[in-house]
Amino acid sequence: MAAAADPGKSAPGKWGTGVTVLLVTLLLSLALCGAYLRFARRLQILDRPNERSSHTRPTPHGGGVPLLLAMGLGVAMAPVAWQAQYLLLMALAFGLSALGVLDDLRGLSVRLRFSLYCLACVLAVLVIQNPLATPGPASLLIALVSVAALLWMLNLYNFMDGIDGYAATQCIIACACVVLLAWGQGAAPQYLLFCLLLAAAQVGFLFWNWPTARLFMGDAGSVPTGFLLGALALYGHAQGYLPLACWLILLAVFVTDASVTLLWRVATGQAFTQPHRLHAYQRLSRHLGGHLPVVLLLLALNGLWLFPLALASAVFPKYSILLVILAYVPLLAGMAKAREFG
Repeated sequence: MAAAADPGKSAPGKWGTGVTVLLVTLLLSLALCGAYLRFARRLQILDRPNERSSHTRPTPHGGGVPLLLAMGLGVAMAPVAWQAQYLLLMALAFGLSALGVLDDLRGLSVRLRFSLYCLACVLAVLVIQNPLATPGPASLLIALVSVAALLWMLNLYNFMDGIDGYAATQCIIACACVVLLAWGQGAAPQYLLFCLLLAAAQVGFLFWNWPTARLFMGDAGSVPTGFLLGALALYGHAQGYLPLACWLILLAVFVTDASVTLLWRVATGQAFTQPHRLHAYQRLSRHLGGHLPVVLLLLALNGLWLFPLALASAVFPKYSILLVILAYVPLLAGMAKAREFG
């Protein structure tokens, strides 16, 4: 696999500064989310439970705003020269977060939100893959598939942010595992650091979101988080840092649950755009008596099953398709089993 700049050639002092920036980002996220929590409580910015909710008490939401702000400050403080792609992705993530806040305040139409989501994904693919540099049917097809995949990742992460600690934990696991794998493949320091900054900001937020959550991420956090994860997957693949299969495996729990649930609701004629409690993780949380067991199950699945498969895919890329199938088949069986829980 083609490798970019060797991270081992970076000055040791820069790595030390990078670790400091990661710690500062984590602490900033922790502090900013805590300050926002008090602010949200005072202004009654609350997610009030209803018949479709997985929580039982009014809880402040919008924690994605301070989370993303902490990450942005980390990017600004980082001792690296960021390529334009990273800065644009960060700017688009801020735009998506602002859109989530505006939707909470004004109630934007589904059509408008979807259009702006599409625009963000198109811009991201243009700078990540630059299909205009090699115009042609194949390049256009790859770009269109990439836009669709990124748009789905953005939306599915929003769908899967429904119980305490779940979305943040998945992001942290994926970023940490990707850094280990991409570092072994010789990925550029900027790529590794950007992934770690996203994870660090999520760790600070997770302190407040761990079951039982005191603060929710909301659309202002789940949408840009899904966007950044999808964009990092596409960029890492485009630069030869890591096979796309590794990301598909590490995000398999979220991709399977969101995709199968949506297809099932469409096939059965349900109003699939309406909120519901039919995802496997929601069924499991009811069956297991809380959110924490589901989060712990997510950790176990990634550590014991998905990460080893992603590692194998990075080392033996010619077997990637087989390894992706191997990752998803048990999850599909688990989805069918979870359907029995009601």
